[in-house]
Formats: sequence, C-alpha cells, structure tokens
Amino acid sequence: MTVYFIGAGPGAADLITLRGAKLLSQCNTCLYAGSLVPAEMLDHCPPGATLINTAKMPLPQIIDHIVTATRSGHDVARLHSGDPGLYSAVAEQVRLLQAQGISYEIVPGVPAFTAAAAALGQELTVPGIGQSLLITRVSTLSTDMPDGEQLEELARTGVTMAIHLAAHRAQQIVDALTPHYGSDCPTAVVAFASRDNQQIVRCSLGELPNQLALNDIQRTAVIFVGRVLAASEFPDSYLYSSARMTKLRTDPHPS
Repeated sequence: MTVYFIGAGPGAADLITLRGAKLLSQCNTCLYAGSLVPAEMLDHCPPGATLINTAKMPLPQIIDHIVTATRSGHDVARLHSGDPGLYSAVAEQVRLLQAQGISYEIVPGVPAFTAAAAALGQELTVPGIGQSLLITRVSTLSTDMPDGEQLEELARTGVTMAIHLAAHRAQQIVDALTPHYGSDCPTAVVAFASRDNQQIVRCSLGELPNQLALNDIQRTAVIFVGRVLAASEFPDSYLYSSARMTKLRTDPHPS
C-alpha cells in the first residue's frame, strides 16, 4: 500500500493536477487539511471513501490514521494545500512513515506563489531586470528561521522575493528590506490566490503595513518585493528572437 502526498493547489478546486485527481479517485482513505483544502476537491474521492479532516489533529494521530488505513489494505491520499515541496509539513510525516516501512509518493501541486503571480498577470523573471526569485518566510511561533536565513541577511541579495506566511509581520518586512530595496520598491500582495475571496494589493514597500491593515489582510497571502513588479522597459527575450530563429535554421543543434 502507498501513501500519496498530493498537492491540492492554492485554493481553487480545479487547480489540482490530473495525476492528483486520478490518485484521489483510487484511494479509499483521504486525509485532508480541512481549513485549506476546498471541500469540492473531495468529490474526486471514490464513493464510500473514509474522509478524515486533519485541521485540528496532532501529528501522531495523523500518522496513526495513515498506518491503520495502510494495514487495512488501503492506499491513502494525504491532501496538502499548495505544493508539498514548500511549507507543507510533509517532511516530518515522511520520516515517521519511513520508520514504519510504509511506502509513499509525493505528487506536486500548484504552489501559492505561482497562483499569486498569475493573479497579478505577470512574469516574475523579466529580462534585464531580474532572473531570480527567493522564496522565504519569517520566524513564527511554529517555525523559527535557521541561522543565515533571516530577512535582513537574505535581503543583501537584492533579488525578487516571494515571502510566505508573513502578512502579520508587515513592519518587520519593511524594516528588514528597506535598507537594501528602498522604501519605494514595488510590492504586491495576493491573499487567497485563486479563491473567490482573492485580494490584490499593490503599493511601495514603505506603504506595506498601512495597506495590509486597510485591506484587513492578515494571513494566507504571498508578498512579492522587487523591481520586476513595475518593469516596463526591458529587452525581449532571446528565446523567440529572429537571431535565434535564424541560428536554428542554420544549426539545429546549437550549443
């Protein structure tokens, strides 16, 4: 039996992958984060499937449910919001399953930052302006940031940032980033990306705390900071240039 950690995407029920939906339809037990996973997504589960909401459940209890299901001959779907590769708490579950010899597979999903970028209607890597994206968060009660990963240190790179789980720490973000990005740096916040209650706020970095307070954005948001957010004058990519097309015609296998 196998446990499938399935990325449920950022919130919209139709943003699950085809693979994720297919596996959901084959698993007779599904554990899901009820506060984050849309209820409509559970329609993919087979009739009579055991559905377990883990929103207020401690880790040992979650693992007990998984172990019981696999020992009963069930494949298990473990639905996580976004993509399991980012801020999903999958690592500690995998560690415990490995200790019990239970096989698992991770099925990627649409991460929140890509859904947020789509909501903004723009690319986050713009030629000549920025070709890097630094995905991070701030220390919270549940998870501290390791040494070397504090915002003040990461800000020295100057690259575009996607800051998760930090809407309640807006002033901390401003204080950490302003010396390196400037208070006028373009900033965009997308709360509840892809959902019916999605909110978008664009402002300068210095205005961030006030704008989040005015719009009552306190959680489930991605905060982008970087010059790419307001870039308009930039060169076209070489990818679709006439020069590259000419080179491809003369040398179909360029280095």
